[in-house]
Amino acid sequence: MVSTKVLGLLTAVSLVVSSPLNKKAVIDDCLSAASVPYNEKGSSQWEADGSPFNVRIPYVPVSIAVPLNTEHIQAAVKCGRDNGVKVTPKCGGHSYANFGFGGEDGHLILELDHMYNVTLDNATGIATVQAGSRLGHVASELYKQGGKAISHGTCPGVGSAGHVLHGGYGMSSHTKGLALDWLVGAKVVLANSTVVIASEAENADLFWALKGAGSSLGVASEFYFKTFDAPQQATNFLAVLQWDSQKSIDGFKVLQDWAEEEMPRELNMRLFITPRFTNLEGMFYGNKTGLQDILDPLLTKLGGKLTTSQTTDWFGNLQHFGNGLALDQKDTYKKASFFLGLTHCRLANSHQQENFYSSSLYTDKLSDDQIESFVNYWYGAGKALKRDWWVQVDLHGGKNSAITAIPANSSAYAHRDKLLLYQFYDRVDLSATYPEDGFSFLQGFRAKTTLGTEPGEQGMYFNYPDPNMEQDEAQTKYWGDNLARLQEFKAAVDPTEVFYFPQSVRPATPVEH
Repeated sequence: MVSTKVLGLLTAVSLVVSSPLNKKAVIDDCLSAASVPYNEKGSSQWEADGSPFNVRIPYVPVSIAVPLNTEHIQAAVKCGRDNGVKVTPKCGGHSYANFGFGGEDGHLILELDHMYNVTLDNATGIATVQAGSRLGHVASELYKQGGKAISHGTCPGVGSAGHVLHGGYGMSSHTKGLALDWLVGAKVVLANSTVVIASEAENADLFWALKGAGSSLGVASEFYFKTFDAPQQATNFLAVLQWDSQKSIDGFKVLQDWAEEEMPRELNMRLFITPRFTNLEGMFYGNKTGLQDILDPLLTKLGGKLTTSQTTDWFGNLQHFGNGLALDQKDTYKKASFFLGLTHCRLANSHQQENFYSSSLYTDKLSDDQIESFVNYWYGAGKALKRDWWVQVDLHGGKNSAITAIPANSSAYAHRDKLLLYQFYDRVDLSATYPEDGFSFLQGFRAKTTLGTEPGEQGMYFNYPDPNMEQDEAQTKYWGDNLARLQEFKAAVDPTEVFYFPQSVRPATPVEH
């Protein structure tokens, strides 16, 4: 049940109290006084909105506000700030580290998924998107309203806000760039509860920082995107690689050289590794003949075979990568059956929860020694671990990538120059206790891949977070050379860290927690 009744304020509403129950009462009374809807604890809506995607690391919020507009967000931020409670926006709730719950207990959660309107101005091609919308809903509405699109990820249930504000990589990024590259403005509630517009022309420093580190700086209530005409023709494909360890070493060398120098902009592709099979999968902006002209010479060198390809339009390819699920999603993640051997976007219920640990990595082209180290670990520790782990290696950069074509200083996204983006993922059944060896296993994969590399030459993707990292390391890995500028800006707009989580950008002079 979502409560909107105005309750009597406590005598000292601004008093910070230590009891979680008292904190909840203070926050809920503050929300009620401002007519901000919130979930009653114990209600079905509290259970739904309070259920994390990653059940391995559940967190308990102080309160869950359910804003319906920007004014509600302003009031909720003020309630948290005035009462010493950290404020965290939650859109899709798909964060691997459950950062939508604050990454720790005791936050005021702003459940934004009731704010999902999408409006396309066909005269300008600018789309206005409320921050609580999910990617599939945004894609559906843009296509329906005017045959338009933006570049974004493949999982239809992922929230647009977290995705866009920290990169937004997907099966169109090599061709069209990241989701944040299509952002031209945002309406943002700051820590002092004021509302500002951020764009290249207005509050440009905030706009720069939002594009890569947005969740550390404020609550976006609305986005403004430029759009492109949704392609009428695109071909999704899968190629099977019959590799043993030596063929994997040789093939990885060929693949990364090709990605760096020859991979055409129209192709988007990733290497997908599991204990049982290795595939190449992707999307080509063209027909089957064009795809085969590109892939056949490469697959001959790799020892692979194109097994499936399908030419359809933009919308059909979105459905393909969503495993045929309805794209127009607005629901909260919930418990569902566990399906072994499939990535989370390919499950029968895309709102399902999972029990897992994850990590990520950006690298330049690997040396021969690093490739051998990576492959030996894959065929050694990886094959020995009889569990549902996988590694995804996206061909992120290269001389023809739309990501690298955009100036590196255009946003806080720090890793445009990196050739490869890795996602490491290991999961167990929902009812199981995640084993301790899972942490060292994935960390070992990362260490073997970066053998001999200086820490400053590595990076990590915030949207594939590693929740086991300490804050200092996380900040450096996520934001690299942009961190110092971000910390100075954080000190200017949120010095008391109203928007804080265990891997957020800290102000240049942090306060103690």
